[in-house]
Amino acid sequence: MSTVSAESAESAEPARSGAPEKPLPVVRLRVPTEEDAYVWHRVFDDPDVMEFHGGRPAEVSVYEELTARQRKHDAERGFCLWTLLDEDDTVIGFTGAQPWPLDDWGPVGEIEIGWRLARTHWGRGYATAAARATLARVRAAGVPRVVAMVHPGNVRSVAVTERLGMTLSTTYPSAKPGVDALCFRLELGA
Repeated sequence: MSTVSAESAESAEPARSGAPEKPLPVVRLRVPTEEDAYVWHRVFDDPDVMEFHGGRPAEVSVYEELTARQRKHDAERGFCLWTLLDEDDTVIGFTGAQPWPLDDWGPVGEIEIGWRLARTHWGRGYATAAARATLARVRAAGVPRVVAMVHPGNVRSVAVTERLGMTLSTTYPSAKPGVDALCFRLELGA
């Protein structure tokens, strides 16, 4: 299992835009516990948070399965969707990477990074700090490239991909007519 470690803006990859940024908050990532399924359920029980993830909160059983799968990913691959904690060690969501979960749509065979935060923590740099910590960890695990699948209406997540230096590589038609899922890529190098 991964160890729990502090990550900060100073230890994360800098932005590629060249524009000065405000300091990012300190975040910690840990392998999700069984209890985190209930915490994730609670912090994501918000229609704004779930707007681009089905529109309504998921049942706790979804998070029980998800946290169990992430523990397995971490044990087998050295990365997963980690529980995201703020500077006060409060669970504020998740971030991390996992193999793309579908075999008939999207970036099949790729490693996808992602993040989801409690509404109370939006707009404060947590998603960017968490995503940078994720990139450092997957790079250390030997992952050569990552993708991020983003709904085109999710301007906050699109902005995070841009701050990471990701580029739009393709789109995938979605089940909702007129909405194509955006697939951003980033080569991680050696």
